[in-house]
Amino acid sequence: MCILFIAVEAHPDYPLIVCANRDEFHHRATEPAYRWATMPAIIAGQDKQACGTWIGVNEQGQFAGLTNIRSIEQQDGVRSRGELVVDALTKHHINSQWLIEHADNYNPFNLVFEQHQQLFCFNSKTLTTTQLTPGFHAVSNGALDDVWPKMAKGQQQLQNYINQMQSPCIDQLLAIMRDTSQPRDQDLPQTGISLEWERRLSSIFIQHEAYGTRSTSIVLKHRSGNVQFTEVRYDGKARNLGTQHINLA
Repeated sequence: MCILFIAVEAHPDYPLIVCANRDEFHHRATEPAYRWATMPAIIAGQDKQACGTWIGVNEQGQFAGLTNIRSIEQQDGVRSRGELVVDALTKHHINSQWLIEHADNYNPFNLVFEQHQQLFCFNSKTLTTTQLTPGFHAVSNGALDDVWPKMAKGQQQLQNYINQMQSPCIDQLLAIMRDTSQPRDQDLPQTGISLEWERRLSSIFIQHEAYGTRSTSIVLKHRSGNVQFTEVRYDGKARNLGTQHINLA
């Protein structure tokens, strides 16, 4: 997962709205979103290489999502970060203390997870957990609510849309996530990669035949407890490969 925009208690009927893009190599095998036979059951796509996921909800209405933290110091032989999302949705051991103690077993990550009807973001580089306050948040490949141009732009677009709508429209939220515009070079973050790659990764939606946005996920949690999970998948030319709409009542 590369970027999430999250609205917490920002709409009178939807206490949680999440818009997220997963960026990955297009050759990496992936299962479309489905209901997993876990206890409790979860709704998520699946990375077939490591059998984890990047975003999901469980049948109790809890949400979890993950982004990698961009770092040139990647370790070989570590555990897959995708298992953290599955564990956050199916087990009880995922909490701040456990994450601090086990962060070294994974390459750098942000994990957004829900406990006791509160959302938290754990950053494995700083070993800090931050509660997401009511309002609008962005999580990408750095710190929570960092000032990267694409984070600020998407967060503002989501805020503007939610503030003027009565009921969220999936198509409108998907349109926010398909923004391919890139900022000026002087506004790019400096994360240790080449300027070419900083440019390529600087848009909300990344279009490239080898590595880019593989899917967009929209999560709408209603005050009634109903959760709508929508996933749209793309190929290297940004063509729609299929859409999943799954409801959890």
